Parts: sequence; structure tokens; C-alpha cells
Amino acid sequence: MGTTHSGNIGAAARAMKTMGINDLALVKPEGFPSAEATSRASGADDLLFNADICENIDDAIKQCKLVIGTTARKRHLDIPIIDAREAAELLCKESTANNVALVFGKERYGMTNEEVERCHYLVRLPTVENFSSLNLASAVQVLAYECRMANLTLNPKELPKGVEEDHVTSEKMESFFQHYFDVMEKALYLRKEGHDSLKTKIRLMYNRIRPKKHEIDILRGFLSKLEKKLK
Repeated sequence: MGTTHSGNIGAAARAMKTMGINDLALVKPEGFPSAEATSRASGADDLLFNADICENIDDAIKQCKLVIGTTARKRHLDIPIIDAREAAELLCKESTANNVALVFGKERYGMTNEEVERCHYLVRLPTVENFSSLNLASAVQVLAYECRMANLTLNPKELPKGVEEDHVTSEKMESFFQHYFDVMEKALYLRKEGHDSLKTKIRLMYNRIRPKKHEIDILRGFLSKLEKKLK
């Protein structure tokens, strides 16, 4: 997300490829492509060449049904925080049926609250309290290693128990949220300005639920009917 040092992109690509992860998306990277990124990739430059360059997080995760963000600091948001091992197991199991994403923020301050609101879980590494910040590529390497270990235990011929194929993509969820907020504004329950905290709570509530397609269809149908009544 908004990587400021192109060398970190190359190092992260190398970390990913060594663990069998080859799908890289970059959100508004600075100074990329660059010779430094290619050099630090050390043979993983195919990941750089094929990387999706996106304008925002919504573009990067739009086809994903599970999104896990990373954070080095405590967040005052009602979102589940899990460790790297649990995150890797969730990602690997879900990836057998759905597109998934593991999101890293900017080097200096990590993910913004707006980016965090797109996540179903956050993962924190158990670093020491007085020196908790990891280099971006190092953080990618740790999570990529855990994903590799989790993947080695999976049976590729069997869909793991508990994995739902009918969850909604991030793109469909974002469309639902915009519809939801529009109707709330028309009902005069929500103002266009000044209700950001309420929107955040609504997003996090539905992210915890992870509704299925037919459930979103029911809600969208209700919203459309209510919208007509309000007119």
C-alpha cells in the first residue's frame, strides 16, 4: 500500500517467491518500476513485471472474499486480531475455493484506518514492545513463511471443512455499503458529513459476519424497496 521505497518492493517480491506466493498487487507505489526494485528482487522480477498496479485498496482486493491486514500498533477498532500462524491457516484454507488477500501498509505508518475497514482480520507479530517495527520486506517474509508452512499441511485434493465458496467479494461488499449508506442518508438517519464513525462501525459489523451472496441479495432487495418508498 503506497510503498515509498522501491527496493522494498523488490525484496518483498523475493520473499514471496521463495515461499511459492506469486500474485503481487501494488497500490500507488512510488518510484516503481525501478532498477533498485529489480535488483533487490534477485530473480523474482517476474512478480514485478506481472504485478497489478492499483489506484486504491478497493481495486486491489475487489475479487477477494477474505482480506487480512497487518498492523504493528494497537487499533481502537472492533476487528479481530489474530497471530501470523492463524492468519496463514485461514488464508491457505480459503484460497482453495476463493481469492484471498494479505495487505501490508506504508513503511512509515502502516495501514490507514480506511484500509483497515476493508479487512476481516488483522494480524500482529509478537515483536518486543520497545522495538516493534519490522522492515516491510521482513514482515512479508515472516507471513509468507507461515503461509508456506500452512500450505504444506493442506491436502490439495480436498476442500477443507469450514470453507465457504459463497461468500461475497470485496467489490460486491463495497457496492452494498454504498447502497446502504445512500439509503440511510435518504432516510435522514445519516448525514453526508460527520457520521464517519458510524459508517466504520457498520462496515466492521458486516465484515465480522461475512455475509453470503444470498444474504446480501436479500438486504439489497430490502434497501431497493425502502428506497422507492422514501422517494
